[in-house]
Amino acid sequence: MTFLLLSRALRSFWLPVKALVLNVLSLGAAYGITVLIWQHGLGSEFLFGQSAAGAITVWVPIAVFAFLFGLSMDYEVFLLSRIREEHDAGADTDTATVLGVARTGRLVSSAALILFLAFVAPSRVPTTDVKILATALALGIVIDATIVRGVLAPALVALLGDANWWRTPLPRKKG
Repeated sequence: MTFLLLSRALRSFWLPVKALVLNVLSLGAAYGITVLIWQHGLGSEFLFGQSAAGAITVWVPIAVFAFLFGLSMDYEVFLLSRIREEHDAGADTDTATVLGVARTGRLVSSAALILFLAFVAPSRVPTTDVKILATALALGIVIDATIVRGVLAPALVALLGDANWWRTPLPRKKG
């Protein structure tokens, strides 16, 4: 469903494919680092003063998926719709990408920083499941906003060039 909605909104086949692939990458990175910390104990003593839990409760990955998928799609749509606006205004793909990132980057980064800090706070509670959830969400937000949306998404838009866009004529104004 996400693919169909993004295809319609962005008038593109490849941008929704890219968005979904990058979401999987972002979620996979958040899950992987969370497993390293909380199942394998890499840094759990240093970061939280507590040994690894050895397992992650079943509801945590589901909650992380729901939150991070929605948030990363918001960031992606915000970024890509701005790039699309610039492209529709006559800019080539590279210029549209630069202008789109320039106009949305600070807002996405600021929102991500606020959410990161909001999830770092619950990581200090004594309940291990809450610490695991907070860790996964905080890491997922930082990874998605910086590496995925800040670097990979614009780079892939620029790399795909004109293949990003459908060649549909814009509606004519009558009168």
